[in-house]
Amino acid sequence: MSSSKVALITGSSRGIGAATARLFAEHGYAVVINYQHSQQQAEQLVLEIEQLGVECLAVQVDVSNEQDVEKLFVEADKLGRLSVLVNNAGILAPQSRLENISFERFKNILEVNVLSCFLCTKQAIKRMSTRYGGTGGNIVNVSSGAARTGSPNEYVDYAASKGAMDTLTRGAALELADEGIRVNGVRPALIYTEMHAAGGEATRVDRLSNKLPLKRGGTAEEVAEAIFWLASEKSSFVTGSFIDTTGGL
Repeated sequence: MSSSKVALITGSSRGIGAATARLFAEHGYAVVINYQHSQQQAEQLVLEIEQLGVECLAVQVDVSNEQDVEKLFVEADKLGRLSVLVNNAGILAPQSRLENISFERFKNILEVNVLSCFLCTKQAIKRMSTRYGGTGGNIVNVSSGAARTGSPNEYVDYAASKGAMDTLTRGAALELADEGIRVNGVRPALIYTEMHAAGGEATRVDRLSNKLPLKRGGTAEEVAEAIFWLASEKSSFVTGSFIDTTGGL
């Protein structure tokens, strides 16, 4: 163990997670990257971050599985005391009306998006909380603007999972406030990432961006800046709050 600052970012081989990993590394954090399928991208990101002069490791686990999450945090412990957890792992399925969403699809969305946040937060508490001998820390949950809009005719299941994440964020923040842990969230929308292709419309941001007050889609780097601010001491009096990185949506 060599670093005094360690950030663990789930779902971080690409997109918002990768941008966040880079930003924390640029600020001197040792970084733990988590991925499930994108091994090549994760390994390339590790090399990129190590060139910044900080430690980085990539751990392949399914963060909706309790045993896998325990393994992830044990690996993270090798880099030092955990300072930051970013719950970024999330999936969506192709656009669909609610009545056409299968039980298995809805269940899978909830397991990956909500249970991963719950399981990782539990492990972080055991390491950060003053109740367990920790020195505090920060948890940032990556939700979605869909938690407020409901994403009708597209991703109601995804929106519901992010609404659950918002409630978990608020509850955890209030429960942990006097144990040295701040918990906050960001709610991105219409960000240029590969996730839209998974939803069946890779150019979705271009189609909808003109409806935003800012008249453009956002970047993963812009979301990462909000995440970093919430995890930094510059937001030291902020907990249980959300930053909407939605271009005014």
